Amino acid sequence: MRRRSLLIAVPAGLVTLAACGDDDSGSSSNASDSASPEPSGTSAAPPPKIVDGPLPAITAGTKFDEKPTVAKGSGEPSKDLAVKTVMAGGGKAVAENDFVSANYLGQIWQSAKVFDNSYDRKTPLVIQLAQGSIIDGWRYALTGKKTGSRVQFSVPPTWGYGKQGNEQAGIKGDDTLVFVVDVQDTFNARSSADGEKVPQDDAALPKVGTNTDGKAPSIEVPDGDAPKKLVAEYVLEGDGAEVGAQDSVLVQYKGVLWDGGKEFDSTYARKQLTSFSLQQVVKGWAQGLTGKKVGSRVLVVIPPDLGYGDNPPQGSDIKKDSTLVFSVDILAKM
Repeated sequence: MRRRSLLIAVPAGLVTLAACGDDDSGSSSNASDSASPEPSGTSAAPPPKIVDGPLPAITAGTKFDEKPTVAKGSGEPSKDLAVKTVMAGGGKAVAENDFVSANYLGQIWQSAKVFDNSYDRKTPLVIQLAQGSIIDGWRYALTGKKTGSRVQFSVPPTWGYGKQGNEQAGIKGDDTLVFVVDVQDTFNARSSADGEKVPQDDAALPKVGTNTDGKAPSIEVPDGDAPKKLVAEYVLEGDGAEVGAQDSVLVQYKGVLWDGGKEFDSTYARKQLTSFSLQQVVKGWAQGLTGKKVGSRVLVVIPPDLGYGDNPPQGSDIKKDSTLVFSVDILAKM
């Protein structure tokens, strides 16, 4: 199993999409199989005072998105949250509750012991900057920073793991943590796919809107019979990495019924992105998104045998043996 970040906890707000899954875990991602700085579960600390330093030197790997080497902390670390923008990016500003995509390295101030980094995994972390999803030091240090920035910060226990530390990661209750974070992208409820338009020439298939303003695209279902096999076609083709069958993804989506075109589920209506593992959703979702590129909008038409069949979610507008039509924007691979 691929080693996952220590930083992540299960993002909140995934209950509706969990109903699309083949299991009833209600979880959006697999449990971490490595120790990592996830929230401690204690009551929230008051907002920190943010100061400029002290911070240890970055001695190698000084380019953006290059794995850094960071010196051991000198003297006593700040009791406040020390934050420095090492490189200022010119992209979108990160807001609290956004999902950020970032590469990062974390180490302990006193020993310079690296306890986690994403560079070696060659997969950026995608995580929501929300209370309960990540340690508070990240939320406060990255909010307001722009994509393309490298940010270094030190996190005292109060805004890290608290007095209990994180035994699995080798973090003691009095350890101050040092992070270097390369902010690649940020996503929120106004985010859209940004790929190139692909002709929608098949009159027998639904037509999906190509707007990229963050609003829900239209889905026009034809009058004919629903296809008997899975359909997964680009509406907008992105140029990002291909999604693998074992991956988790961050998405915007809208679902309607083939019969009548009634909307039954939408992240746009909830004004909240969602993430999930392709191993936790109905087969039509998993098969339809596998191999598709990040940055794409995909039309997915799911026949009953790859959807809910004769066992639709209780309380939903989905009837037995319904064909489902989705527009899915693949924003990031997790």
